[in-house]
Amino acid sequence: MTEPFNALRTQLVEAATAFAAGPSAVPEILAGIVDDVDRALREELEIFPVCHHSPASGLAMVRRLREKQPKVIYLELCEDLQPLLTELRNCKLPVALQAFASELDGFPKEWGPLSVVAPITEASAEYQAIAYALDTPGVELVLVDRSTDHVFQWQPQEKPATAGSEDAEVDLHGDAVGIEIGDLRPRFAELEEHLLHHGKVRHWSEWWDQYVEQPLAGADYATYRQVMVLIGSLFRRLSPPDARRVRVDEDRERYMWTRMRQHLAASGVDRADCLYVCGAFHAASRVAEFGTADGVTDFDISPRSATKWLYGLIPSSHSAIEAQFGLASGSVSIAAATWAKAVTRSRLTPFQLTGQQGTRKRAAKALPAVASAEAAEPVADRLSGFLASPPTLDGLDEEELLGWCVDIVRLARRNGYLASTADAIAVFETSILLAGMRNRARPTPYDFQDAAVTCIEKESVPGRRDVRRLCEILLGGDRIGQVGYDALPPLARDVYDRLAPIGLDLQRNTVQRALLDLNAQPELVPCSQLLWMLRYLLPDGAVRPIMGTRRLGERSIQESWDLAIGKHQRVVIELGYEGVTVEQVVEQRLRRSVWAQDATAAVALRAVEDSILFLGSRRFTDELGARAVELLAAERTVDDAPEVLRRIRRLLAHYRATEPTLPAWCESFVKAGYAHYCTLLPTAFVDDETGVRQVAAMLGFLFTMEGLALSLGCDRAQLEIAVRQSHPESPAKVALLWSAHHQLGLLPLPELRARCAALLANPLVVPSFPQYLSGFVQALEPAPKLAPFVVELISNAFAKLPDPVLLPWLPTLITTLRDQAGELVPVLIREAGRTFPATLPAVDAFVPPWMSAKASAPKGPAVATSGPVPAFLSSHPATTDALAELIGVDPTWQPLTTAPSSPAPLALLTAHPATAEALAALLTV
Repeated sequence: MTEPFNALRTQLVEAATAFAAGPSAVPEILAGIVDDVDRALREELEIFPVCHHSPASGLAMVRRLREKQPKVIYLELCEDLQPLLTELRNCKLPVALQAFASELDGFPKEWGPLSVVAPITEASAEYQAIAYALDTPGVELVLVDRSTDHVFQWQPQEKPATAGSEDAEVDLHGDAVGIEIGDLRPRFAELEEHLLHHGKVRHWSEWWDQYVEQPLAGADYATYRQVMVLIGSLFRRLSPPDARRVRVDEDRERYMWTRMRQHLAASGVDRADCLYVCGAFHAASRVAEFGTADGVTDFDISPRSATKWLYGLIPSSHSAIEAQFGLASGSVSIAAATWAKAVTRSRLTPFQLTGQQGTRKRAAKALPAVASAEAAEPVADRLSGFLASPPTLDGLDEEELLGWCVDIVRLARRNGYLASTADAIAVFETSILLAGMRNRARPTPYDFQDAAVTCIEKESVPGRRDVRRLCEILLGGDRIGQVGYDALPPLARDVYDRLAPIGLDLQRNTVQRALLDLNAQPELVPCSQLLWMLRYLLPDGAVRPIMGTRRLGERSIQESWDLAIGKHQRVVIELGYEGVTVEQVVEQRLRRSVWAQDATAAVALRAVEDSILFLGSRRFTDELGARAVELLAAERTVDDAPEVLRRIRRLLAHYRATEPTLPAWCESFVKAGYAHYCTLLPTAFVDDETGVRQVAAMLGFLFTMEGLALSLGCDRAQLEIAVRQSHPESPAKVALLWSAHHQLGLLPLPELRARCAALLANPLVVPSFPQYLSGFVQALEPAPKLAPFVVELISNAFAKLPDPVLLPWLPTLITTLRDQAGELVPVLIREAGRTFPATLPAVDAFVPPWMSAKASAPKGPAVATSGPVPAFLSSHPATTDALAELIGVDPTWQPLTTAPSSPAPLALLTAHPATAEALAALLTV
């Protein structure tokens, strides 16, 4: 049998042997490349090699489909994505086919959720094949690549690598694993660096455009096919020996050939009427399962796991494709512009799905008639001529380049650059100069981009877009796709339907302002409710409230929203994978949050609050509340005590204001919390890992919930015992304990004042006094009545400490209060504002209340023995005896005319004269 590539093989081997200085693998590699091309072209099932998002591949596909008109097209794409293809006609390209799984069965739980995307653009060869197959009667499209389940089955047992982007504008694919057809890129840095250096280009996309796209754009099909297989074989044979990746690639090839043989056997279709579309890398496959000849063994395909996969379409963009697959910024936009120009110049009519949105409508061109039995053309060597002759490049298109230069200057001026006509001329000349330096007959978009940066940007960027980004916008921009209404999942369609009364086009990719007057238009109240739920579910920026709040006990009468739902359509669509309605998704997420392994009582209380705000289901709220009680009882730390206290206070206030009785779970939570924090209090006081704020929050819970807890059957003695058993050593916690003693009546205020005075008088304690102050400020949480005392304490410190001690002490005080009691300092400031004079003249005559109380206090135990107050006590002896016994005073009565030191029960009146006088006035004694 005549070998068409014998001459080329001999020539390459001889050249490699002549130039090699010694034994080398180069002759074997070059001969193997030719063998790969020969093998691919001899296969009876025609192989069409492609590169993803390549205009040259798209043009060659259009020509071949119109010429061959195959009846079956085998496409390298995950086979379980097949049902999604018909929905492409309802979308605006680019979009991505997606498989999504949140409930995993057979994969590690930490992998979830799993997501696979396959982006589709108009310029891609696979879209042309899809459009031809779906709109041509009698043509069958078969996806033959591994399923999305096998994508993760073949991953190593560690979290799979995901491709994403931190930029919100290009993060349309999220952290999904990208499936790309025709990954033609060198797989080790040395080869790529060599190609870029000798090609005088900056990145791989520019090299591919210069040395593959442009020469193959107008080549005939036979040449295109042989060159693409040659490139695929070259990169395959020069790939580093990555055993795992090589094994996965080869398994994919075995999988695809097995599926094709199975389909051929089942359908009985002639192989001459079929076309196999795959990446050029896979076209040069050397696996034993390659081909459709008789006797080829099949690949043993493992069954899919029990994971339930959900499928849909999500919007994509040029920048998302570039970020996910490591392409240069702007390369996909430039490829789209190259495609549009090549289609116009070649007068080809590309295939387009009927009803396709967002694309220029082209008149459908009838397919030419083909003979019923097309004779197979003999394979001829086209590589020798292509490799031996320089590529035929287009000459300078002055009109196109002038248009670019004028437009970039106009766009630059609009973005703050001081550009002028002179800059347009400079960009024009520099583009030609750069192209000449790089051995190019005409400036490419990359030459124009470099010239514009050099001539316009100069030293600074006045706005948020630099000149390189402006060139990308000029040459096509970052086109963002959109999924049509009919292709959306039920939840997304429900969102659009329920927000229709707002009157905005929510599918636009811009930010729109929505104004809701809920009093004048009560029909917009459901829209407001939905927007708040979307605000809870979607990322920041998708739904942003400008005016209006949603808190317990609050309802806005007017709201203003910035809506960018169209720009964040992907996340709205992925909500549809979780449920049928937004309410169902909210309920599922809340339930998952409280049953997660790291769930805490604070998380459960937050879920309770969210369920009240968004769902209004009493049954579901009670379920979450019961779970909060369980979590609180099971906790062994008090790290979340401040948040628990804040949220339970808010929930109790809400229920007291809206319902006649508290829910059962609230009562159980207070009882469980009282016992829980009493048990942990002694340990928390001495534990260095527990902060002062946490201990203060525990005391705040115990003291503020004490009345409710005691009414529910709790024992106050438990709290007293817990406080008496606490023996902290850190200054802040010591101050906090003293405050707790005072709150319980175990430490009177005069004794507390004396202890603090002793601290200020001790020079060894003064440096740590800010820590004591921090503890007292934190004590305002459980004992707010101590605010005047804390103001007194700080004032005394400033009054008594000398400047050499006070000045170094102030920075420590400020930083301590800011770090440990920042949220309570405003309470202290308000109390100080009520205590000190508000005008400057009043400061000179100001006497602090604690100083005036001392000056006016009696020197001895003098007590009034005559007047209305003693008469009042004498007329009600039983009440007075009970009060005296309560405060521990001996109830011994003396005549009213005795000396001032005699009546012990009258000490009660001395301590509280205002109360006694008020009672006397009330009873008109």
